[in-house]
Amino acid sequence: MLRGRFSRPALRLALAGAFSAGIACQAPSAHAWGNDGHRIINRLAVSALPADAPAFLRSQAAVNEIEYLGPEPDRWRSPAEPELSAAQAPEHFIDFELADKLGPLPHKRFDFLAEVYAAGERPETIGLQPWQTDEVWERLKSAMRDYRELKAAGKDTQPVEQAIVFYAGWLGHYVGDGSQPLHTTVQYNGWTGPNPHGYTTSHRIHYEFETEFVSANIHAADVEADMAPPKAIPGDMFDAYVAYLRRTATHVEEVYQLDKEGGFEGAGTAASRAFTAARLAAGASMLRDMIYAAWLDSAQPVPDRYAGK
Repeated sequence: MLRGRFSRPALRLALAGAFSAGIACQAPSAHAWGNDGHRIINRLAVSALPADAPAFLRSQAAVNEIEYLGPEPDRWRSPAEPELSAAQAPEHFIDFELADKLGPLPHKRFDFLAEVYAAGERPETIGLQPWQTDEVWERLKSAMRDYRELKAAGKDTQPVEQAIVFYAGWLGHYVGDGSQPLHTTVQYNGWTGPNPHGYTTSHRIHYEFETEFVSANIHAADVEADMAPPKAIPGDMFDAYVAYLRRTATHVEEVYQLDKEGGFEGAGTAASRAFTAARLAAGASMLRDMIYAAWLDSAQPVPDRYAGK
């Protein structure tokens, strides 16, 4: 399985330096949760879908495919495809310290891009995680609506079933990224700026936590035990997803504190293993609920785009 590593643009580090003086070098790369963590999240999420979700989506073949697709966007980060890698790298993270300086997050990607450019900044330094995730979720919902229509008309649903499986697996990667605290902060790979607690400044913490430690110590059963009960997600999905990301961001310092205590070395500690399993479980629970929400919302009538005109 391809597990290449990427480096975020040097410009992002420069902007982060404006936020926290003292950044002087470019951090090495990392992928949220690595291959194993993303596969665990996707498999547990789709395996736990409520019984009224489509049967094909809960089949063993679909579960296996969605699990495989968990790391898929990280496979697009190879230097063999430099344009693809550069274009989609910002979709894996958002640095709230930088994004919040621009004001409330708008729902539409291009509205945010306009705000970023108007402020003289670059979107790849801040990240586009919530917009990418919401857009993939809407693709999933659209495909599920087509599935309902084709099934009601007695037509072949196999092609749209394949699309739904792909979108669900693709979505899972970003939702998984969103449960990793270091994907929500300028402190994503070694503490920068004032450091009164003496957190590590090493540019290995990201990879050690989410990839090496997970692969060596965390198993699907550990994560499944921490998953929340299924629920329907009320209200606007973008707002719900941003709230999920902000909950994740509250755990940033906890990662650094656990690291300071040796929590990600070898087998770690009971606290670090429990924390990591809980973070993966948050991703799996949110992904399950977002897939289910796409299914429920796909039954709603499409608004008339000409209404009131």
